[in-house]
Amino acid sequence: MTRKSISLRIVSALLSFYAVGIVLPNVSPTLIANAQEISDPGNRQRMVLTLDEAIQIALIENTALKNVRLDQDFAQSQIKEGWAELFPKVDLNSAYTRNVLSANPFAGSDAGGLFETLGFLNWISFNEQARTDNDASSNPISIGDYFQRIQNGYENAGIVRSTSDNPFSVPNVYTNGVSIVQKVFDGRAIFGAYGASKWLKPFNEFAVTREEHRLINQVKTTWYAILLLMEQESVLAQSVFRSKSTLQEVSRQVTQGVAPKFQRLSAEVELANQETQLVQAQTNSAAAIDNLKILLSVPSLYDLELRGTLEGSMDGSMVNTSMEDAVTVALEKRPDLAQTRISIELERIQLQVAKVEFLPTIDAFANFNYLGNVPDERSVISTSAQDPFTFSQSNRGYFDTAYWDRSTNIGFRLKWNLFNGFASRQHVQQRKIAIQKAENNSDFLAQSIQIEVDQSLRNLTAAQTRMFSQQKNVERADLNFEYASSRLKEGVATPIEVREASSQLDQSKLGYLQAVHDFLVARSAYQTAIGDPEN
Repeated sequence: MTRKSISLRIVSALLSFYAVGIVLPNVSPTLIANAQEISDPGNRQRMVLTLDEAIQIALIENTALKNVRLDQDFAQSQIKEGWAELFPKVDLNSAYTRNVLSANPFAGSDAGGLFETLGFLNWISFNEQARTDNDASSNPISIGDYFQRIQNGYENAGIVRSTSDNPFSVPNVYTNGVSIVQKVFDGRAIFGAYGASKWLKPFNEFAVTREEHRLINQVKTTWYAILLLMEQESVLAQSVFRSKSTLQEVSRQVTQGVAPKFQRLSAEVELANQETQLVQAQTNSAAAIDNLKILLSVPSLYDLELRGTLEGSMDGSMVNTSMEDAVTVALEKRPDLAQTRISIELERIQLQVAKVEFLPTIDAFANFNYLGNVPDERSVISTSAQDPFTFSQSNRGYFDTAYWDRSTNIGFRLKWNLFNGFASRQHVQQRKIAIQKAENNSDFLAQSIQIEVDQSLRNLTAAQTRMFSQQKNVERADLNFEYASSRLKEGVATPIEVREASSQLDQSKLGYLQAVHDFLVARSAYQTAIGDPEN
């Protein structure tokens, strides 16, 4: 039965999953419409499952498969990250600097006399103006008088001049800007993003599909193992029942004096051994069910009950195909083989990325800045137009336009590595080797798949033959036990003969059940080998 044809009563236990707060995503409400077989004895609950329902739960809740799907989401995020390299980068920068103490830029040189020279130039300019002035009261003055009159003018105006060691230092410096960079050409980003978007998605989808195939095979194998243990438990229970009947008959004969006591003692010992085997079979069955809970991620408070039998699981489906046809199907459907083919394409893309290392990268950029140089002392000294030695002082605001300014620049940036010690050439060579390895891995996997299909088909054919043979043997052993039981009642057979016939019947049934189990496991392995585990 395929996943599409699964019964609409998928997991009667799903309702109780919600009862304990476990959410199963992507499950249609119609799938739990008939989930009525849940009981709650105390804190434990009963979950009745078919094989198809168990597979559906595993495909949703299995932790390993969830992680593979998360890897797929992670890869998709990496693809988007690769495309992000082709989008513009916009950065906002903002900084404030407080110049607590600035060094004198002219220390150790004669440039400091520049400012004194500027004072002399002002004095010369003043005297020149006085000589050419028509006012008779304007006369040239000495340099000492000139500086003294300036100092007196400052004192009369109440102005205190700054005595900083660095006349160019500004205490408060603000830098604010927006920088935009757009890749014009970068072969690594272009080829890498394109290749990732084209191939990584199917690559990871095939990984998920292959993990689903393995998980389905694991669930089936565990399911068949549990059914085998349960059937063995049933056979042992029947054996115990027959041994008790035999013990009763032997006890009657011993009481009548027609059979020795050791026969009764022997029957009691055999019954005790069979009861011990029955308890061990029940323990093994419970352990196998716990393993199934782990595969399905079912909480331990649930008691799983499997609906179905080993013989019922066969559905009359026998495999009758040639090895050539099976291999053809496998090479077409196996997702891991498709993965290796995609890995070759991914390596070829990496080769292209390595080759573009020989090409330049070109970026376009634009910078928009807003700069501030704000002094602590923001006073402005001005001179009277009538008297050059009369001064006045005014203050500017913190955000006065004299302290703040804008700048804008745009351009292109080219970066081209001309020599890196032949590293780029080695990168190309490494990628070529990686392609060869990927091709070798793909060829090796194809050969391994052919061998795997061949082996699984041989195992399936052998298991099918053993199953038919054991089925006939059970019929003979059952008839032999009926004859021995009848002869015992008539007194013409001994209890030993009946116990031997019973043991032969038990062994025949166990052998048949084992053969059915082996056939189902071999069929599941064959279906997984050809990449079609659901048929």
